[in-house]
Amino acid sequence: MRVLALHGPNLNLLGKREPGIYGAETLEQIVEQLKAFARERGVEIDSFQSNEEGVLVTRIGEAPGTYDGILFNPAAYTHTSVALRDALMAVDVPCVEVHLSHVPSREDFRQKSLTAPACIGVVTGFGGASYRLALDGLLDYIRKNSK
Repeated sequence: MRVLALHGPNLNLLGKREPGIYGAETLEQIVEQLKAFARERGVEIDSFQSNEEGVLVTRIGEAPGTYDGILFNPAAYTHTSVALRDALMAVDVPCVEVHLSHVPSREDFRQKSLTAPACIGVVTGFGGASYRLALDGLLDYIRKNSK
């Protein structure tokens, strides 16, 4: 089984960017932990980060036939990107939205996710562990819904 972990804008700055909100771990550390966690479950993780919306849309569009599922932290695009939502809706690849911080307790403008309705679930507020929790949920979903 193969899963794409997509990371949106500014996540390349983790570890330096507002550690009180996002934690002290770097994206590289989070991804390495996720890959080790996935290997224990017989899953391969490909990880990709971009600050560019169109690049993320392209990666989602290329997912069918290559990936069994997607873990996606759209970051700030969560609240603004109809393009990412449309891309997720267009592909038949289950996706779990992931957030490091507890989004419901954040600023008002962060309360609406445009991408979440295109996903099978959302995991928020557990720091880097959010990715691992999301992977377990995604794998459970895939196993129950495999054809």
